[in-house]
Amino acid sequence: MVSDTLIRSRRGVTQPPSGKITLAEELRLQLADEIVSGMLAPGTALDETELANRFNVSRTPVREALRQLTASGLVDARPHHSALVARPTHDRLSGMFEAMSELEALCAGFAAERMTAIERRELSDLHEELRMLSYTGDPQRFHELNEQFHNAVYGGSHNAYIAETTLATRVRVQPFRRAQFRNLGRLKKSYVEHDRVVTAIMRGDRVGAAAAMRDHIQTVRGEYESYAETV
Repeated sequence: MVSDTLIRSRRGVTQPPSGKITLAEELRLQLADEIVSGMLAPGTALDETELANRFNVSRTPVREALRQLTASGLVDARPHHSALVARPTHDRLSGMFEAMSELEALCAGFAAERMTAIERRELSDLHEELRMLSYTGDPQRFHELNEQFHNAVYGGSHNAYIAETTLATRVRVQPFRRAQFRNLGRLKKSYVEHDRVVTAIMRGDRVGAAAAMRDHIQTVRGEYESYAETV
C-alpha cells in the first residue's frame, strides 16, 4: 500500500506537513519493509529512475533513501551502476544491535538521573499511549510512538552528543526494529519491557534503567531474528 505521504507527493505536495517525516524517509521505510519482508530479494537492482517513476517523485529523495539504506546494510551501492538489494551479514547486524543496546542503555541511565519533572511526565504520557496501542494492535502507530518514546529517553539524557550518536545508530538499525512489531503479541511484550525502563527512570535508578533498556534492545534483536526466520 502506498503511504499518505507518497500520495501527497503525487498531488504535487512534495513537502510533508510540519512534524511529519521527510519524503526520503518515507521512501526509505517503504523500501526497507519490502527488503526485510523478502518482497525485494537480495541482488535485485534498485534503479533511481525506475524508483522515481514508481513513486512519482524526483530522483533526489530516492537517492537519499538509497544512501540511508546503504548505511543499514540493506543496499549495496555501486558507482555508475544501479544499487543492489543486500542483507547485512550476521556479524554486522550483531554489531549494530550490540552498539545500539549500549548506547540506549547509556541514555536511559543518564535520563534516570537528569530528566526534569516535565520530561518525566511527557515520557509517562507516551508510555500510556503505547499501553493503549498494545491492546488495539496497530503496529504502524505503535512504531511511530515507539520512536517518540526512545527519542524522549535520548533527550532526557541531557547529553546532546550521545543522543545524536544514538539516534544515528538507530536509523541504521530501524528497519530491523520495525519488522519485529509484526510478531504475534510483540506490542504487549514491548510495552512490558518499556515499563521496566520507565519505572527505573521514575525512581532515579541509573543502573536499573540502563539494565532494563539493554535487556529491551537485546530482546528486540531476538524478536527480529524470529521474524526473519518466517520470511
